[in-house]
Amino acid sequence: MKIADARVIVTCPGRNFVTLKIVTDDGVTGIGDATLNGRELAVASYLTDHVVPLLIGREADRIEDTWQYLYRGAYWRRGPVTMSAIAAVDTALWDIKGKVAGLPVYQLLGGRSREGVTVYGHANAPTVDALLAEVARYLDLGYRAIRVQTGVPGLAATYGVGRNRHHYEPADAAIPTETVWSSERYLTHVPSVFARVRSEFGPELKLLHDVHHRLTPIEAARLGKAVEPYALTWLEDPVPAELQEGFRLIRQHTTTPIAVGEVFNTIWDCQQLITEQLIDYVRATVVHAGGITHLRRIFDLAHLYHVRSGSHGATDLSPVCLAAALHLDVSIPNFGLQEYMPHTEATDAVFPHSYRFADGYLHPSEEPGLGVDIDEELAAQHPYRPAALPVNRLEDGTLHNW
Repeated sequence: MKIADARVIVTCPGRNFVTLKIVTDDGVTGIGDATLNGRELAVASYLTDHVVPLLIGREADRIEDTWQYLYRGAYWRRGPVTMSAIAAVDTALWDIKGKVAGLPVYQLLGGRSREGVTVYGHANAPTVDALLAEVARYLDLGYRAIRVQTGVPGLAATYGVGRNRHHYEPADAAIPTETVWSSERYLTHVPSVFARVRSEFGPELKLLHDVHHRLTPIEAARLGKAVEPYALTWLEDPVPAELQEGFRLIRQHTTTPIAVGEVFNTIWDCQQLITEQLIDYVRATVVHAGGITHLRRIFDLAHLYHVRSGSHGATDLSPVCLAAALHLDVSIPNFGLQEYMPHTEATDAVFPHSYRFADGYLHPSEEPGLGVDIDEELAAQHPYRPAALPVNRLEDGTLHNW
């Protein structure tokens, strides 16, 4: 069974997605997500110009060999563009393998380690009073874990707090929007937010918070210590992860669990954080970390050091990526949480799928393969639209380092 065709599909049903579709010589198809938020066309070009020509004629069942071929065969290794492209190929080949075997992909990964995948939702609002109403709404929907984000008094906009409570998309313009940030205002505000939430909803609800890389290590340590009384499940991305020694300082000062990794591309990006036990959850994703094959390596390493998974799952990842993530989530022994932001109706129409949400859990498809597809005719009705993520400046105009 050889690869006969591979094509890249770019569509924008509300936001941009890049999908690779592989077809074998006996007509079996597989799809993989290649979306890189704000840099989608870079991956589309990498696939079209450099990867697709290498795939034609290769054996479709040689997933590991193909992964190594694409990774080792590129002199310029790693990086988000390369690894997202490799991920798309890898995911599509797993989809094909499942269809040929007549099994859902999680069965090929060793079967279930749990009955369902616990997901967390995003409760965000400009004010704390509105935020409390959002938390209550998510509880009514059945969520067992909730990420809490709120506007910061004195700042006109806060990344992570959207205007649409159902669908949040931070990429909003072809040229990045510039917003103003103040760590001082933020550090003063956040502990009081969690005091209100815990007072309203009690100690058992799993609460999370995303810092979005905006603090220095000592500031992050201060925040972690300040929110210890409110028992967060995790504090996410407290600092930029390029200088990983900074996580040692955070660890020395707080017992609040730390999650990081949605921008990681390979196992080497998180090796130090995992082996030194400087984090508690690794948030790497199928699409940005080289596909199912490589992300499973990351989670296997994490398991040896008491680190659990907590994969990114915002709407910049297509239903193809989420479907793949669920097959991996349900099979690994060290699963923690899965982020889940429902896609728009238009996106779900372009990417029909059979995973489902019930009682705070997502359940992977039981169909052979990933259980997700792409409607190419419908996708063609939603052309690409340039959109970039915002840029932060401090109140004095300094470009922020996040």
